[in-house]
Amino acid sequence: MSTLLQSPAQTQNTIRVSALHALAYCERLFYLEEVEELYTQDAAVFAGRRLHAELEKQEEEDWEELFLESPELGLRGRVDALRTRDGQTIPYEHKRGRCHRDEQNQPQAWESDRLQILSYACLLESALGIQIGEGRIRYHADNVLVHVPLDDAGRQAVQDAIARARELRTSNFRPPVTENERLCARCSLAPVCLPEEARLAHDREWQPIRLFPADDEREVLHVLEPGSCVGRSGDQLKVGRKGKPVEKMAIRQVSQVVLHSYSQISTQALYFCKEYEVGVHLVSGGGRYIGSFDQRQGSIQRRIRQYGALSDPAFCLTMAKQLVQCRGQSQRKFLMRGQRGNRCEELVEAIAQMQALLKQVKYADSLPSLLGVEGKLAAIYFGVLSHLVSKDAPVLLHFNDRNRRPPKDRFNALLGFGYALLLKDVMNAILTVGLEPALGFYHQPRTQASPLALDLMEIFRVPLVDMTIVASINRGQWDADEDFEVRGQQVWLSNEGIRKFIGLYERRKDESWKHPILGYSLSYRRLFELEVRLLEKEWMGEGGLFAKLVVR
Repeated sequence: MSTLLQSPAQTQNTIRVSALHALAYCERLFYLEEVEELYTQDAAVFAGRRLHAELEKQEEEDWEELFLESPELGLRGRVDALRTRDGQTIPYEHKRGRCHRDEQNQPQAWESDRLQILSYACLLESALGIQIGEGRIRYHADNVLVHVPLDDAGRQAVQDAIARARELRTSNFRPPVTENERLCARCSLAPVCLPEEARLAHDREWQPIRLFPADDEREVLHVLEPGSCVGRSGDQLKVGRKGKPVEKMAIRQVSQVVLHSYSQISTQALYFCKEYEVGVHLVSGGGRYIGSFDQRQGSIQRRIRQYGALSDPAFCLTMAKQLVQCRGQSQRKFLMRGQRGNRCEELVEAIAQMQALLKQVKYADSLPSLLGVEGKLAAIYFGVLSHLVSKDAPVLLHFNDRNRRPPKDRFNALLGFGYALLLKDVMNAILTVGLEPALGFYHQPRTQASPLALDLMEIFRVPLVDMTIVASINRGQWDADEDFEVRGQQVWLSNEGIRKFIGLYERRKDESWKHPILGYSLSYRRLFELEVRLLEKEWMGEGGLFAKLVVR
């Protein structure tokens, strides 16, 4: 039994009953889901789906599932179940958790659950023209059935909620974080909302609880061999390589697919990756980042806010200063590490010069003047970087000066490939969060590299690429002949060198870093996404935490 669906325009004008549940739970949660169209799927969500799947298998004559829509009321939704008792139709809602207990320890419905069942009752009355006396909620964790009567006060509560939902739908601003901290700990959208970080932005004495996920245990699948093809097989990705058995990986174990050289991916596999939010990226055979499969979803509202903020020259200059400070301080701290136990006058002088330049950053009155300061910092840094390489390292692996494409020596070949992988990871984070990579605040548009990705790269260059390369050379992990290919004046990583660098880089991303303000530790692979979300907070009125990742 069900009503006919309305037209798309009508459906857009009605509000889902489950959205009213989110509204009663937290207005910010409602806004993120219904306006910005951001969703996550955690263990609790999947557990709730399993419960409903088990209930649907029950074969009871008086059990019905019903989808209804009422343009007059402004609601649509699917009732978990209907039962007929003494001639009365009663909607049922099933909850996986426990019920609320009042001061007399009597079972009660949680406020958001109460509004949800009342909304279903009103929807039934409006769509079917019948009178509903009550709704019932089954809390399965403690096997309690709570009766919720539908009276005039309940009907008014539903109408008020619908009015508030419509008001929020037209707003350009996220509601503030709820004052009830306990709600955040149970919310599946906490990694997107970052409520603890928002509270800390307004109160630096706040002691945050980490709600942002600690790690992403999925793997990055690098497909290196030319002619290889990535396809789909059931719930797995399959990789076919010439002369090798087909390799299969469960889609839930993959976070990214990186296609190097002339490897390919099928349309079915692309759709599969989009469904499971697996990033797909292209890197040339020469180790150059080519581009990414853009699978962003959600409301355009967020990108409109991004455009509004990044169209403000003063705001862009402020963000750019934070960026230059972050990278410059990391470069300086890395040099300071190099003189531990081995005082070098060139390093001492460079460190002092960089400290003086960093003090000038706050006085830059334009992006061009800031670029001048940054250029001087980079020149000093790369001018003495060679002192961090062990004298025992092969001469061919030493660093002389910074040169880009094409690289003229082995050290620069490592830097170029490392920065390409870093750019790919930053782009993956930007697309995961849903921002527009073409709208940056410091770098100008050029070639395939998106300005926002180039901006955010500055935070991670030193800890993820520069330090990884210097450490691996000093540990004797490179073969100057086998791991590189020399083509005239150009030097590139060989196939074996590419595999080795990817292994070193991915292991480095697994290492943790403790945020100096938030106080909790995250792996570098999680920090990409966190930094993008902290950047978005800068124009959401919850700023102050972006670009604090400085090497110690």
